[in-house]
Amino acid sequence: MAGRGSGEDTRPAAGRRRVPLAARVYDELRHDLATGELAPTERLRAERLAQRYGVSRTPVREALARLQADGLVQRHPDGLYLYRPRLNELDELYELRIVLESRGFQRIAAGGSVQVHIPTEHDLPTVRGELARWLEYRDTPPEPGPELVAADERFHTELLRAAGNSALAEALAAVYLRVRPVRTMDVPTAERVAAMTADHITIAEQVLAGDDEQALHTLTVHIESSRAHVRVRAEQAIAFTKLGRAVRD
Repeated sequence: MAGRGSGEDTRPAAGRRRVPLAARVYDELRHDLATGELAPTERLRAERLAQRYGVSRTPVREALARLQADGLVQRHPDGLYLYRPRLNELDELYELRIVLESRGFQRIAAGGSVQVHIPTEHDLPTVRGELARWLEYRDTPPEPGPELVAADERFHTELLRAAGNSALAEALAAVYLRVRPVRTMDVPTAERVAAMTADHITIAEQVLAGDDEQALHTLTVHIESSRAHVRVRAEQAIAFTKLGRAVRD
């Protein structure tokens, strides 16, 4: 496959910060792994990736080392592969989502106490922006795929960031990176896209109305529903894979 990058290591125009090759490869490789452009079962060979991104093997190895440290790439006996969670790990990652996203509402509830530097309400302009986005999606539903997954992730991370702690939002984004390949390959039906959209609109409207307790309840049910769906789909995929091994063309 032709490389997306350039083999040249040119300096940018004056006044602009030069992005190291390893950082660029890291970003592009992380994107390609998360969106399914690189198959989860594909061994991540430095030589082949160097050709793909138009660089030498050194920045590729550095990028792979970072991805391994992030938990997005795993070493197997025969080499490096995309992290592929087991069913119980999927459950654990969704449980971590609930803990992180619930903490945003808990911070707001604690804002009126003696603690300092904690807001007493969400950043409402941010929530309004997300509400406007999903109202548009309700009128013009997006096509299932990586862009829809990214929009869903953005809603949840921005809602958590609106609670005033960017570190919590960054932790949630790291969780999303680990489950995104699974979600990207599971194409949702129009009904599921509509349900996701309706949930996001309801959550945002409840936050804007100051009904944080009900918003947290709606959010938790929403995440639990997503967890149950992903688990069922994963179990079905495993069953079909086993069935496929039992027959031939």
